[in-house]
Parts: sequence; structure tokens; C-alpha cells
Amino acid sequence: MAHASVAALPFADTQDFDDARRGFIGRLDPCIIRAADGRVVWDNERYRAFLDGPAPATANPSLWRQSQLNAIDGLFEVVPGMYQVRGFDLSNVTFVEGDTGVLVIDPLISSETAAAALALYREHRGNRPVVGVIYSHSHVDHFGGVKGVTTQADVDAGRCPVIAPDGFLEHAVAENVYAGTAMTRRAGYMYGAALERGPAGQVGAGLGQTTSTGTVSLIAPTDTIAATGEVRLVDGIAIEFQLTPGTEAPAEMNFLFPDHAALCMAENATHTLHNILTIRGALVRDARVWARYLTEAIDSFGDRMDVVFASHHWPTWGRERAIRFLSGQRDMYAYLHDQTLRLLNRGLNGAEIAEAMEMPPALERAWHARGYYGSVSHNVKAIYQRYMGWYDGNPARLWQHTPEEQAKRYVAALGGMDAVVALARAAYRAADYRWAAELLDRAIFAEPSNAGARALQADTLEQLGYGAENGTWRNAFLAGAAELRHGPFGTPTSVSVDFLRALSPEQIFDAIAIRVNGPKAWDESLSIGVVLTDIGESYHLQLRNGVLVHRRAPADGAAVVLRLPAAALVGLLAGQMEGVAIEGDEATLGRLMAVLDDPDPGFAIVTP
Repeated sequence: MAHASVAALPFADTQDFDDARRGFIGRLDPCIIRAADGRVVWDNERYRAFLDGPAPATANPSLWRQSQLNAIDGLFEVVPGMYQVRGFDLSNVTFVEGDTGVLVIDPLISSETAAAALALYREHRGNRPVVGVIYSHSHVDHFGGVKGVTTQADVDAGRCPVIAPDGFLEHAVAENVYAGTAMTRRAGYMYGAALERGPAGQVGAGLGQTTSTGTVSLIAPTDTIAATGEVRLVDGIAIEFQLTPGTEAPAEMNFLFPDHAALCMAENATHTLHNILTIRGALVRDARVWARYLTEAIDSFGDRMDVVFASHHWPTWGRERAIRFLSGQRDMYAYLHDQTLRLLNRGLNGAEIAEAMEMPPALERAWHARGYYGSVSHNVKAIYQRYMGWYDGNPARLWQHTPEEQAKRYVAALGGMDAVVALARAAYRAADYRWAAELLDRAIFAEPSNAGARALQADTLEQLGYGAENGTWRNAFLAGAAELRHGPFGTPTSVSVDFLRALSPEQIFDAIAIRVNGPKAWDESLSIGVVLTDIGESYHLQLRNGVLVHRRAPADGAAVVLRLPAAALVGLLAGQMEGVAIEGDEATLGRLMAVLDDPDPGFAIVTP
């Protein structure tokens, strides 16, 4: 069921549609992008085919409207000399023309979609060479397509500088490696990767329609922005930067093009309430500093910009409108932060605050403040988590049973499986889908093979999805329903080879350490030396008490020593020994490999 507030929203206001279409130059027709082997990595036509017209009963009207806006694709002029390609991926790519070539901002997720966007730009604006790239922040949809617009050779030769905020590389690779398997599996739910595109399936993700599935690449930055106020000149294009660490990403920056009076807000101000914590999992963001950096952006750039744009959604033109938009975004994050803290200091826990939180009427009716990607509910819980952690202070909840053990006891207490399913069916008929879902979750975790519980839970999650205004909630509900009906769809993507190559030696050793099966390794005690022959670095690894510790130290005294070039070190993650010279007790290496677990990219989510 759609939220009651939808009825009060200003659907007659078409300003966003005017802005999303403004400056249109041309589009890829059909907007279908393929990899070299013919595989489709992006298909926007699937959305355009069904999003025309009013919302059906199977979709929240507010989310439907947002998806209609996000499905508008093509090349658009922001201001003369500055252009965006939208609708080619989850994010936008921006092209800024310089004296001799073009500067590229945030080249999408996949090399194929980025290359197609550059080709569309060149079709209409000429075959300008790429003379620079800016990564606004450390999320993959803002750099993964870089090899679709430039090459490592051009970057190495100095023909194409790559500019990024301080800490970019560390955060970009760590987020996708340390907890990468779990995040990617959950991202399949968040973006509805395995769902059919259509009125009863995936209609969008709020921030954009979905993620492309092409080749993810990474070229390390050649120029790091270390402080707010730094200025760069790239091919005659002046750029003034504002660092915003800890906002939407751990490493992020906004930047002004003073000659264009255009302000890029990266992903710090978009046409949705964003995530303080994504439902796929990530580090909790800081709503307080997010709001403060938006104030700083207004104060620093407000009197020098006539348009504000981001790497998602559409620009906002006019100084007064742009400042009003940025101020509303600031107030949204500040209100959520401050009111959550006020209520937690009155003793409410995260779930209670989420139910009690009401946004100010002006923000409630502002389209750009609606929860299409983040939500008031899960953002409030994230803010609570940032300050208070998972435990709400009630000792009865300090040492609870696992979900599976809880489920068995609840089902028994409620009179057995048939009684629980009957209660859930009554809740479903009464449209109390939240309660039905909770009852059926217990039933399935107590008896996973119960066909009646699984079928009713799939129907229940489907109804929750149809009513969700939040795109990622809809996708998660419908993905859960799909897996209950058809079985797990696994993990649609894997970690990019370029990410692995960008890992530092310390990060590689960390990635190995988190795969150690602690109990299996309790009684192991071994030492391994690693000498990186081309860069003259040595490391000493010790496994003891189920913990693999590494330090920069000579390899002397280790039971086995591995000598290899730094580029070959990443192969150890897969147990590959190509290019590795082994000295000493080779069996020691085998003992380490024997206690390493492989991550499970298809772990259960809606079943135990």
C-alpha cells in the first residue's frame, strides 16, 4: 500500500521534468550498450517501454514519478561548454570543454557505458581528446568506467591527469575488497539485479535506474586534492575544490567551475534523501558533517554559481533556486541528525525514533527530499547506530538467540507452524504486511522447507514492495520474494581485477587475514616472509591463535620466504604462485592455505 503522505504530494509540479529535459541535444537510439562479446551491459529501453503514463497499482506513484525522471536519457547542455550524459548508468558523466580537449567528470561504472557516453558527446560536439579526469569520490559508479574514456598509457604519459580527493584510492579499493562479497550479494537485493524490469518488477533505484554490468576499471589518481580551496587549471579550465570527507563517501569533494558559474556537488546534494547507511552495507556516514559541508558550499560558492549539478539526476538552474535546493538538502540531513539525537537522549531506541520521526512539512513536500534511495526510517537507525551502536541498552536484548533459534521458540510458543501461518494469513488479509512478514520470517527460519510459509511470505514481500516509495526497499522486498519462489540468484558481479591490482601490500595481507578460519587455525603457528623484489620491501607474516599478523620487517627467520614482484602479490589471494620463488619449508605455505575460507557469494538472506 502506498504511504498516506503520497496523496499530499504536489504531482502537478512539473519543474523537475522541465529541468530533466532542459538542454537536450541528442540520444543513443536505442539506448542499449553492449560489451565486446555482444552481452548487453545497459538497456534503458526496457524502462522507457513501460514508464510512460500513470503509476499502476503495483508501484508507488511517487517512486514511479522518480523513475520516469531517471529514465530520461541523452546528451544535455548544462551551460555552454559543459555537457552531461544521463541515463547511461546509475550515475551521470559530465564533459567540460577546454582549450584543446575535454575534461571528464565521474566516468560511470563500466568502461562500455562510459565509452558510449563519450561517443555520444563526440557525435554532437566533435572529436575532442580527453585531457583530464576528475573522480568526485570513492564509489565505483564515479570511476569504474575510466578506461572507457582514457588509457593507462595516456595517464602515465601525462596527457590526461586524474584528479581525486585525498584518501580516494584507499577507500575505493577497501570498500570493494574487505567486505566486498557480502556487500555485493546484498547489492543484488538493493538494486533488484535479478528482477524483471516492469510495473510489477524493478522500476528503478531512486538514485538512478540500476547499475550497469560491464567492465569495471580503475586508474590511480595522479593528482590529489588535499585541502579545501585548492585550485587546478586543466586545459584552460579553472576548478576550485571543497573537500567533504565523511559525507556521502569517506573521500569526496565538491568543486566550482568559476568561468562557467557551475557548481558540482558530487553526490552530496541530489534529488532524493540519500543514505546515511546503505541497505547493502557500508561505513555509517556522518549526517552532522554532511549538513555542515553543505552550509560551507553555500557560503563559499553561492554568490558565484548560477547552476548546481551532481553526478546523479538533473541540474538546478538559477542562483536563487540552486541555493534553495542546497539549503533544503542541508536542512534535511541536519534535521534527521539533530532530532535523532534529541530523541535518543530521551531514551528512545533506533526503531522507536524511526517510527516517531516526522519531517518538517516544507521538506515533506519537497520532491528532492523524498526517500527514494535513502529513507527516513533506515537513516534514523543509522544515526542511532553511529552514536550508540547495535545495543539499545535493554539487557533483555543484550544476549538474544540467533534468528534461527529465536524462530523455533516463537513458533512453538505461538502454537506451532500451522498456527503461525494462520496468524500471518489473517494479517495479510488485513493488509498488515509488516506483521505478516515478521510472523512468516519466524516460520521460515524455524522450518525452511514449509512451502505454505514460503509462498505466503513471497506474496507479503511483494505487497510491501509494491507500496514502497523507496526504490531500494522495493527492490529488496521483490528480490526476497523472487528468491523464495525461485531460489537464490547469487551475486551478479565480482571484484574488478583493477581493484585487486590497486591494493597495497598491507591491504592484500589484510584481505588474506580476514579469510583465516579462526577455529581451524587455533593450533597453527607459522611464519612467512615476503620479499617484493622490484620495490625492495620485505614483510613478515605470522599466524598464531587464529590471527594472521603482518608487519614491515626483514624476512629473516621465517619458515618459508616468498620472493616475487609487487604486481604478482595479488595472485596470493587466489593461491596463485606464478612468478613466485619459494625458499624454505614450502609445506608452511600449504598449511596457511589450508585454513583460508573462500567467501560465499550466494549466502542465504531470506532463509537460514
